[in-house]
Amino acid sequence: MRKKRVSIKDIAAHLNISVTTVSFVLNGKAEEKHISKELTKKVLEYARKVNYSPNQIAQSLRTGKSKILVFMVEDISNPFFALLARLVEDIAYQKGYKVLFCSNDNDDGKSIELINLFRDRQVDGFIIVPSPELEGTIKSLLSDNIPVVILDRYFSSLEANYVLTNNKEATEVAVNHFIENGFKNIAYITIDAIQSQMEDRLLGYVSVAKQQGIPNLSLEIPFEETTKGNSEVYIRKFMKQHPSIDAFLFATNYLTLAGLKVIKKDYPGLIEKVGIITFDDNELFETYSPSITAISQPMQEMANNAMTLILSLINKKNTFNDFERITLKSSLIVRESSVRRNSR
Repeated sequence: MRKKRVSIKDIAAHLNISVTTVSFVLNGKAEEKHISKELTKKVLEYARKVNYSPNQIAQSLRTGKSKILVFMVEDISNPFFALLARLVEDIAYQKGYKVLFCSNDNDDGKSIELINLFRDRQVDGFIIVPSPELEGTIKSLLSDNIPVVILDRYFSSLEANYVLTNNKEATEVAVNHFIENGFKNIAYITIDAIQSQMEDRLLGYVSVAKQQGIPNLSLEIPFEETTKGNSEVYIRKFMKQHPSIDAFLFATNYLTLAGLKVIKKDYPGLIEKVGIITFDDNELFETYSPSITAISQPMQEMANNAMTLILSLINKKNTFNDFERITLKSSLIVRESSVRRNSR
């Protein structure tokens, strides 16, 4: 037989005190309500002894809050999103919230299905890295006064709370760094997808190429081909078509890994000569030989700002008519792969 859950009423009856007193103690309001330290200690010790845990459903109905957030990303297995998820989870836990994580695979149908599922469960809010055509669904959430913060990318016509990074400027810095180090035929490897962050990065590359008078060597790989593991095929073909390439700027970390595999396998001597910069840093790139220069997005700041915004919306400190668009600055971590090397 299933053991009956211990309730606040059970604790109050055992200790011969009021339910209200027990509730104040268990919710950390003992000092505020002038409850003695002795009684507070007695309540807490008995609650631990009987393994008391609050009824989350009842608590949700009483407070109107589930204390649960949803964090939707493109792919939770990607190191960039995995680290962001961990940082968000740590902050949420400190604030008394739990986080449900999910991947939308950049698929609008899956995004909508997941949002509707969690919406029906009455979670307190959403932090969303949106798929390309999710604007209407997010607008629906906002119209129902459901707290939403959009992370990493944006919709130009949607008034919402955003936490972004300066993708165009960061890309311009990277391309100019290559040029300053003598690289002239700089390939830009990205994905062909309707995503604002990718559009801004491409715009940054094209802008510098035009200003500096260097050739535009951009490759846009269809997103669905990257998910099928075909990035190497596209990069290999592109390198054969453009043998003059002397540097690569990769728009994502998974494209960087694909490019490194092609170079190592098909052009083993090139790795010591060609310039390489990746978006999004991780330990792998630091320990690689040569170590890989990276555009590092401020992960902790992204997590901090996203959580500050979502909690202010939940607690109504920020009204749903006052939207913030926070743009954080990425930094270029210069390593061996992008500087002048005598072997070139």
